[in-house]
Amino acid sequence: MSVVILNFHGVGPVPRDLDGGERDRWLDRDFFEAVLELVPGGPHVRLTFDDGNVSDWEIALPSLLRRGLQATFFICSDRLDQPTFLSRVQVRELQSRGMGIGSHGAAHVPWRHLSPDRLHAEIVDSRRVLEEVCGGAVDTAACPFGSYDRRVLHGLRQAGYRLVYTSDGGASTGNAWLQPRTSVTRSMPLPAVQRLVQEGLGIREQWTINVRRLLKRLR
Repeated sequence: MSVVILNFHGVGPVPRDLDGGERDRWLDRDFFEAVLELVPGGPHVRLTFDDGNVSDWEIALPSLLRRGLQATFFICSDRLDQPTFLSRVQVRELQSRGMGIGSHGAAHVPWRHLSPDRLHAEIVDSRRVLEEVCGGAVDTAACPFGSYDRRVLHGLRQAGYRLVYTSDGGASTGNAWLQPRTSVTRSMPLPAVQRLVQEGLGIREQWTINVRRLLKRLR
């Protein structure tokens, strides 16, 4: 089964200074709500959220619940209980309302080129913190900035993650270990999101993405 995964970051009023790339990923609430209206029931479209912004709890959670939708939230453990980010209590509430919790590392840094000790802290130690918060296993991870290579993937496999999410775009089979996502941005026209949800990508676009993904896995 082909699966399209839409990935979100912040929603609503911007609570802190953002760089240009992060600003494009912070959505106005009306646009976010319009995107959710395009998501049908069923397993072929999935939703994720990165970074652990407090808007996950304040805005995204109520919007999802109103529509009977579920999502997985990928949390940076070093940001827990920090201003503008989720608290431990809010993470547990997301979980209690049927949402998934995954690791987005510790310090929100690219995982490529990290020393072995730093990479271990990002993919193993951060998960332990989240498991203490959630009271159970955390077995999914999302690569910050979509940054990965063969060494990172090997580390994630060794750590026992059941699923790993990237930002490569395109579609995937639902049971693949490496799951590509499409980040929804402010500059993305709503009709483009609708086409992706309803029709997926064209053969040429998907082929290009698949080649790029293969090269990243081998480097």
